[in-house]
Order: sequence, then C-alpha cells, then structure tokens
Amino acid sequence: MKKTIIWIGALVVGAVLGLLGLGWLNDVMDFVATVYTRLFQLLAVPTIVLAVITTFATFGSKGSGRIFGRTLIYTLLTTFAAAAVGALLYVLVAPGNLPVETISSSTQPADISPQTSFYDHILNVIPNNIVKPFLEGNVLSLLLLAFAIGIGLSKLPESENKSVVVKGLLGLQELLFLLIRGLIWTLPLGIVAFSAQLSAQVSAGVVADSIGKYVIVVLGGNVIQFFIVLPLFLLARGLNPIHVLGRMMPAVLMALFTKSSAATLPVTMESAEQRLGVRKEIARFVLPICTTINMNGCAAFILVTSLFVMQNGGTHLTFGTILLWILISVVSAIGNAGVPMGCFFLTLSLMSGIGAPLAILGIILPIYTIIDMVETAENVWSDSCVCAMTDHDLQ
Repeated sequence: MKKTIIWIGALVVGAVLGLLGLGWLNDVMDFVATVYTRLFQLLAVPTIVLAVITTFATFGSKGSGRIFGRTLIYTLLTTFAAAAVGALLYVLVAPGNLPVETISSSTQPADISPQTSFYDHILNVIPNNIVKPFLEGNVLSLLLLAFAIGIGLSKLPESENKSVVVKGLLGLQELLFLLIRGLIWTLPLGIVAFSAQLSAQVSAGVVADSIGKYVIVVLGGNVIQFFIVLPLFLLARGLNPIHVLGRMMPAVLMALFTKSSAATLPVTMESAEQRLGVRKEIARFVLPICTTINMNGCAAFILVTSLFVMQNGGTHLTFGTILLWILISVVSAIGNAGVPMGCFFLTLSLMSGIGAPLAILGIILPIYTIIDMVETAENVWSDSCVCAMTDHDLQ
C-alpha cells in the first residue's frame, strides 16, 4: 500500500511539473526518462532469457509422468485461452492511440509483422549466430533460444556438470534480481520523469479515453477468463465450477489481497486438500508447479499491454502479429517465475527489447496495482482448476 501511494504521488508530481511548461525542466525530465529507458533496456535481455531458461530447466527436477503431463497440458491450454480472450477483446474494444506528440520523441519499435512473406519472417526468427540475437535484442530469437536451452537442460541426466550449469544460471538470476530490486527502489523518480513527459505533451481527455479502454480490455479479459472460460474447462471435465470455486474461495480471496501466488500457496494447498478433497500427492505436486508456470492473468496482461504500446509506437497490428504475440505472451508468462513486479516488469523488458515507447508504461504503472490484484486472484483460481482437473482425470 505504501509503495502504491508513493507511485501515485510520483505520477501526480510528474504531471504537475510537466504542466508548468518550463523548457529546462522538461529537458531534465527527458534526460531522466531516457536514463531509465536505457537501464530497462540493459536488463531486458538477461531478464527474459534467464527467467525462461531457469523455469523450463526445472521441469526435469519436477518429475515426469501422467501428473506432470496433465498439469502442463492444462496450464498451456488455459494460458493460451487467457491470451486469446485478451486479443479478441483488444480487437473488439480497439483502444485508441495517444496523441502523436506523446511518442514522437520515443524510439520507434521494429515492425515485427511480416514484411515480405511469412516464410521469410520465420527464417528471420531462427538465429544462425548465438551472439547476434543478444546484440540486436531480437525477442523472438531469444525466446526460441531460451526455450531450447531450458528444455535441453531439463532433459540432461543428473550429473555434476548439469548441476554446475543450472546453479550458475540461478546465481546469475539472483544477481540480476538484486539489480532489478535496486532499480525498482528508485523507480518513483522514473515515474515522475515519464509522467512529466506525458503531461507536457498530452491532453488529459485523450489519455483518459485511450487508457480507459485499455483498462477495460485488461480487466474485462480477466473477468471473462475467471467466470466463463475456466468454468467451461471444469464443465468439460465433468466438474461443477460453483462447487470448486466455493471450496477454493479462501485461496482466491487471499490472492486478491496479497497479490502473490507464492504467498497464497499454503492456503491454496490446504483448501484443495481439506475443502475440495484433492488427494495430497496430487495437490502437493501440481500446485507448486502451477504457482511457478500457470500465469493466465500475466499472459493476458503481457499481450494486451504489448499490443497497446506497440500500436502507439507505430507498429501495424496485423492478424499475424497478434498471433505471434499470443505465443510470446504465453512463453513469457510461463517464464515469469520470481521476477520482481512480475508481469509489469517482464512486459517492460519485452517492449524495451523492440524499442517501443516506454513512457506509456509510466502512466499504466499506478493502475497496475489494481490489475495485479485481479490477475493474481485469476492465477490462483486457474491453479485450482488445473489441480482439480488433474485429480479428476487420474482417479
């Protein structure tokens, strides 16, 4: 709560400073915003790559077999469904662009939609040099590499060499998280700068209309996933969604207020075992995995926010581009485990990687506190559904 108040205060201070219309002050704010943009770009590549690799690398140590197989299938299906719902809502609601002046000074993102043919575009995603994707910040190639390396590590037989590699990657990730926490600690200064940039150039009415539709899409997608899509999954497996939700309500409510699936895990496991009647061997295997990789709300947030930011940066959103980013959002959400500020920072990293205008994310940040509450509740509800369906299938 304290952090939220500070962020909102920083947003207000920045808006006031931008409205003063002082040239030298605007230059200072532009400089600070540029510094933060460069720092986020610096951390973008290692954040994405290490998160995905370490998450997928743990699959091998999580065990295999029917339980894990069912868990992974249901996780992928529900996460893809969440992203697809977000994409559909985005197309239907069609949030408008912020004024051109808002992003005219920002770096334009590379248009990742197919330029010549889909065949050529796919070839551009497949790297022929392991260093080149890192130097260019090619998000798609990096995700492909991270996915391959992570799965490869999970399939390696247990050995001292494998242990050294995995521990080294985890150590690098811990070091990265330390740097990220330091950057987040100073983030209010960045919010002031981003907010000042926006208020100096944008009319409040246009921003309210555009951001308002964006929020409708994000929260609307979460609500549809929560009350319609996930219950349909349960019904398809012969389970009563009202009964399951009623039994898992303590965990869902705790997730809503704590904004942490990990912190809610003990309550989720207790509710599943004692209230819903899931077998202990199923609940204690499935729920920890789901807490790590099953991120329905995160996938929808990454997709919708990425589309909104890219659209404002001048990227033409074709059907192929949207499908591509559905895939990116799902893989990124699965690799989101342990990243401070979760989906928001991961989305910011992805946008930094393609040079999208990050100033827009500055105004979304205070709103994200509310979005995060709803997302976490949805994530825990999805975890509960996956656990219930897995237990039902293996009885």
